[in-house]
Amino acid sequence: MKILVGIKRVVDFNVRIRVRSDGSGVETDGVKMSINPFDEIALEQALRIRESGQAEEVIVVSAGGDECQQQIRTALAMGADRGILIRTDGALQPLTTARALLKVVEQEHVGLVILGKQAIDGDYSQTGQMLAALWDRPQATFASKLELGEGTARVTREVDAGLETIEVELPAVITVDLRLNEPRFVKLPDIMKAKRKPLDLIEFSELGLSAENDLAVSNYHPPAARARGILVENAAQLVAELNKRGLVQRSGTPSRSTKK
Repeated sequence: MKILVGIKRVVDFNVRIRVRSDGSGVETDGVKMSINPFDEIALEQALRIRESGQAEEVIVVSAGGDECQQQIRTALAMGADRGILIRTDGALQPLTTARALLKVVEQEHVGLVILGKQAIDGDYSQTGQMLAALWDRPQATFASKLELGEGTARVTREVDAGLETIEVELPAVITVDLRLNEPRFVKLPDIMKAKRKPLDLIEFSELGLSAENDLAVSNYHPPAARARGILVENAAQLVAELNKRGLVQRSGTPSRSTKK
């Protein structure tokens, strides 16, 4: 079985995001870029499945400019067997990304697709679900535990009420959550070996898809600064301050029934 893992190049999660002065986007010049953290978890899970003997090959795919090769090489250094870059100049929205991934899925005849549940830049959390719908295959999202059986995948999901366990037939699309695993550390010898692993380039135009986006972003701006808090000495002062700001609603006097 082949496993396809989608990865995205994003600003490293340790970097403080800054909006460009003209509001045209996020500042990326001189900023550290990394694999989306959720995608790293997806890749780690795929590698563990292959190492357990349940898969033969792990393929990583990303969409973007030539700079995305850096993140693909990092994924290869983690242990992926092959990399595919869908080369495009503009940013792709989730539906277009899902359509592009579907082309690769059909070309590679994969048995399982594992994606991060969302990217930390756009936070859409839509690509996996859209891919499953386009592929007409089952999906299991926000996985915190994954077990493969004979032609099935058993997935434990974290939901508001606790844990939910579902079973889906393979091939399927699975998106992963933070608590699924801890990605491995990349060592220098593995980085050197990754340079010899195959990385295929596919022009987006060759897929026969339109790169037109249905949504247009007009402007970026940072969130408003939070107002400073105040310290109160006791509960009475707290209630008085809340009442002053109109945050306390006084309840009316309950009415008494006159019936006997």
